[in-house]
Amino acid sequence: MRRPTRDTAESHRRITRRGLVVGGLQVATLGALLFRMRHLQVEQADEFRLLADENRINLQLLAPARGRIFDREGRVIAENVPAYRITVTREQAGDVDEVLARLARLVKLDPGELEKARRDLRELRGDTPVTVADRVDWEAISRVAVNAPALPGVTPEVGLSRRYPLGEVYAHAIGYVGAVSARDIERIDAPEALLRLPRFQIGKLGLEAHKEEVLRGNAGTRRVEVNASGRIMRELDRQEGRPGADLQVTLDNELQAYAQARLAGEGAAAVMIDCDSGDILVCASSPSYDPNLFVHGISSADYRALLENPYRPLPNKAVQGVYPPGSTFKMITALAALDAGLMDFNETVYCPGFKEISGRRFHCWKRGGHGNVNLHASLRDSCDIFYYELALRAGIERISAMAERFGLGVQFDLPMTSVAKGLTPTREWKLANRDQPWVVGDSVNASIGQGFVLASPLQLAVMTARLATSRAVMPRLVKSIDGVEQPSGHGEPLGLNENHMREIRRGMFAVSNNNRGTAFRSRIAEDTLRLAGKTGTSQVRNISVGERATGVISNQNLPREQRDHALFVSFAPHDAPRYAIAVVVEHGGGGSTAAAPIARDITLQAFYRGDPPLEAYPEADRPRIRAQQEELRRLIARPAPDRSDRA
Repeated sequence: MRRPTRDTAESHRRITRRGLVVGGLQVATLGALLFRMRHLQVEQADEFRLLADENRINLQLLAPARGRIFDREGRVIAENVPAYRITVTREQAGDVDEVLARLARLVKLDPGELEKARRDLRELRGDTPVTVADRVDWEAISRVAVNAPALPGVTPEVGLSRRYPLGEVYAHAIGYVGAVSARDIERIDAPEALLRLPRFQIGKLGLEAHKEEVLRGNAGTRRVEVNASGRIMRELDRQEGRPGADLQVTLDNELQAYAQARLAGEGAAAVMIDCDSGDILVCASSPSYDPNLFVHGISSADYRALLENPYRPLPNKAVQGVYPPGSTFKMITALAALDAGLMDFNETVYCPGFKEISGRRFHCWKRGGHGNVNLHASLRDSCDIFYYELALRAGIERISAMAERFGLGVQFDLPMTSVAKGLTPTREWKLANRDQPWVVGDSVNASIGQGFVLASPLQLAVMTARLATSRAVMPRLVKSIDGVEQPSGHGEPLGLNENHMREIRRGMFAVSNNNRGTAFRSRIAEDTLRLAGKTGTSQVRNISVGERATGVISNQNLPREQRDHALFVSFAPHDAPRYAIAVVVEHGGGGSTAAAPIARDITLQAFYRGDPPLEAYPEADRPRIRAQQEELRRLIARPAPDRSDRA
């Protein structure tokens, strides 16, 4: 049967449309293929020609610039300086021994460095650059560059290395960086490729270590054309990484340098805090060391000298060191009794020089006793018997709770290494740690900052700032990160009776300004800047009954390691506190003679922003102060050695 003409025409139209669609798709596909072929053969011809000629394209990481560290006034503490080194890549070098032999004829290679490089070349992946010469000069770099065709796999590089221009001034607080070690890699769960760059530096100690992720930044990349022997022919493109964030700390370069110089010759520490913001203005530990020694690897001889120094330069005594606080703790015991309503200001206690408790004599530092003393006199004269009595009334739990309220026994969250918690003991603590019950003698010893009580200079400075302000001042070390201000440590009110706090401060004022006060000789003579303080002396040895009967041996007649620690805490001005400070001198003898003068001098430097006028000191002390100022100026002016390009 014949189809109608209309149906036939419709069928032809459908076939035509389908043909057009299929044809269009074929043309589009062919066009795309032709375009791609043109792109590969014309636009990318050079790149594929390089590959065809046994060249190749390498993708390399670019180390970011490490964030710098500045003091509170924007002055440099840690910076980056150019450093030249020479690396070898095993898979590009071919005969490694032959290449190293040629290199040794051009550049002096350290035997130790060379041996380490050989070991790394054997053990690491073949495409990993290994440093064979570090901190070389420009002439050596030039010789290697000129002889590059004869040195396959050898690359002269310029990078950035850390430098601490103030040397030992900030060694403990800021710390230092060093090359990434195998141990560093093992400690990191998923180490990024950046850490495997030759001699890449990361924070090892102090702020540098605790703020590593902030300071490090992110790596960049570059594509380079290398020939068959591994020599870089040209750079194809580059994407810069993100540099690390700059940090501004609360410390003050001039004040820190002065404090470090003032502590010279002692095993000592000083911490100064701004009473309003909690900013740590000084965090000094003596003796110190040059952190630049560690940046490229300290020598065995230098490290041994630090380890064998009896004054222990490596630990940060300001935050790691813990000491019996001695009589600087007496304000805490008094407040515990006052807050519990167990005493009043005018109540007196008789001090005959000792107190009999549970069949044992507990002695006052003054052999003949102080007679009748009230709270004010007990602080001024530092009478021990008064606080033995308060301990019997208040008990250790109240005393320890008050101590924690003032920052003792608290591990502050600061970006420094091994910040100590200290110890404010309780009955439960002794049973758990000593497997012994608490006895009344333990409370008596704790009342004057002896026995089990331990505190760091940082904690004592915080305690003093809180005594001065009646606020829970918190210490702050980082002021800003890339210009972004960090939270203040101003603190909320402690919630204690202000009458009690005023009476404590009045007693501390008498310590330094009453002619019977234990720190009167280390007072500030300028009326508007007078300080309030408290001396402390903590025993490091037991005194036998026989020695007490014949007379306690004076500190100057004892070996250094048996002498008492000297402590002093203070704030100033007494009526509008701006600065609080704590000073500890290990085996310094008495707090009034060893620690108080240091605290007074640092405080005056903070007020005057330089050497104070001699009129700010007691008249009898001025000739000594004049000579001391001249000597300290010489110490501070001494430049730090530049080790950035040492071969």
